[in-house]
Amino acid sequence: MDGGFCVLNELYRIVEERLRDMPEGSYTASLAREGVPAVSRKLGEEAVETIVEALSGSRERLAEEAVDLLYHLAVLLAMRGVTPSDIEEVVRSRMR
Repeated sequence: MDGGFCVLNELYRIVEERLRDMPEGSYTASLAREGVPAVSRKLGEEAVETIVEALSGSRERLAEEAVDLLYHLAVLLAMRGVTPSDIEEVVRSRMR
């Protein structure tokens, strides 16, 4: 494993910071202002786009859509108070 997923902790930290500070011009802050239902819809859109790329797109476009999906998932999780540690706990329990 090349450790690429470690960047997700950094992404989550940045998302939490933007949600806390709500800086003007921040896409994360603008999503948060729209609320959980809107972020959930956006996550669904990104999931569909990821699926489309997986079925017929290039490897590069799939990676780009996966990043969009992970970003919007991080925003939703942070808005709902689900941390990377919470996710890790579930993953580890399922690996037993």
